[in-house]
Amino acid sequence: QVQLVESGGGLVQAGDSLRLSCAASGRPIRTYTMGWFRQAPGKEREFVAGVSVIGGKTVYPDSVKGRFTISRDNARNTVYLQMNSLKPEDTAVYYCAARASGTIVTTTAYDYWGQGTQVTVSS
Repeated sequence: QVQLVESGGGLVQAGDSLRLSCAASGRPIRTYTMGWFRQAPGKEREFVAGVSVIGGKTVYPDSVKGRFTISRDNARNTVYLQMNSLKPEDTAVYYCAARASGTIVTTTAYDYWGQGTQVTVSS
């Protein structure tokens, strides 16, 4: 089992930055593909970033490409999501997820999920 705990969310203004952290426990995440998702009220959970096991490959949807950066520190068993130039439409609960397979996927086919952290961007 892998337990994931997100932190770093909050209320910011449009154009600000936030860095989310996802601390893992239970097992080392060095063999897991890691992802970040978000879910706004009334909407489906959507993929926002993924990083490969070693960290050499990252994937982003067009909606956040160039603004969000995912990274991982396997020694600290932690994954990060740096979010810059935030927009009101980025408002959502952000979730960290771990996938035992080495493939980054943009669906919710991940094995472990955190409880989420709220990000609210005011205009």
